[in-house]
Parts: sequence; structure tokens; C-alpha cells
Amino acid sequence: MGKVIAGITTSVDGYVTGPDDGPGKGLGEGGERLHYWVFGGHWTYDALPEGHATGEDREWLDEAMRGLGAVVGGRGTYEAAERWGDTNPWGLPFFIVTHRPEDQPEGDVFRFVDGLENAIAAAQEAAGEKHVHVMGGADVIRQALEAQLVDELAIIIAPVVLGGGKRLFEGFDKTIELEHLGVRQSPFATFIEYRVVR
Repeated sequence: MGKVIAGITTSVDGYVTGPDDGPGKGLGEGGERLHYWVFGGHWTYDALPEGHATGEDREWLDEAMRGLGAVVGGRGTYEAAERWGDTNPWGLPFFIVTHRPEDQPEGDVFRFVDGLENAIAAAQEAAGEKHVHVMGGADVIRQALEAQLVDELAIIIAPVVLGGGKRLFEGFDKTIELEHLGVRQSPFATFIEYRVVR
């Protein structure tokens, strides 16, 4: 069985979205800046991103994708991203954590699963020997860390101060020891990777 790796992009001040995130502006007001690294630079909600990661961003992304077998995401992120246009952005089995699995959309693009532990277990089964990536929202990552379901944590820090929105560790009151695995940097992000010490 592969590792469970949680990863999320945050601002320098710890926000994973800007204010007023939701459909139409999934990362909130000004939140696009969090993902400049994914699209090779500036983009806005007014036009679909057309670029792609380059340089150090591309290298980190390629390494992160290597060995990945399934993805787990939260229902809030799924809705805020407008279901990614009913197209799986990962091209891998994608499990959405929800308390309403009966809302399962038609087709097999996304699989709704009741509860985080069940979603991770389903993803691990689908991934086999490959790794499972737990993406946002922040609540899903906090729950996964609290339940000790995460082997590694990747925090990608975008060089922006958003001043509001949703924080990665808002209300998190558990101490988790991390072992530093590595750090990389590009003009658009600093990538910090940790092993979660149990």
C-alpha cells in the first residue's frame, strides 16, 4: 500500500482561499494568486487558465504525480470548483468526501463517499501500491491529520498575503510532530515537504 500524502497551497499568512470563495471564484477574492505556480503565471477567474507549470514548479508537480494512484477531495472544494466542469482534473480515481453520498453524480468521473476514513480507504484500494493524495479543502486535510491518516504533508506557500479567507489550520488544536523532508522554491511558490511523525 502506498503513502497517504496531504498537500495544499497556502498564502504566507496561512489562507488557502481568499475571502468569499465559492462557485465563480473557487479560491476566493484574489485567491487565483495561490495557483500561479500551477499555471505558469498570472490568471483570473474572467478567463480560463491556459498556461501550465514550468521550471521548478513543473519538476515538483511531475515528482508529486509520479506514483500517484488516487485523489481524495472535499465536497466544499468540489462545489467551489464547480465540479471542475464535470471533468476529472487529475485523470485518476477521485473520491469526494461528503455526508450526502446519495448526491452521487452520473458517470464515474467522481465517486462520492460518506466520511473521510471511508474515502481514504476507497482511494487506497483504487490506488493499490501507488500513493493517495488528499487535497483541499483545509477541513479535509485537518481531519486527515487529526485522525492520523496522513504519512506526508506538502505545504506549498504562494508569495502573497491574502489577509482573509479560509485558513489551513483554523481551529486546529492538536500538536503534530513533523520531520522535514525537503524544500524547493520557484518565483511562484515555496514547496515544503514533511513526514508526519506519529
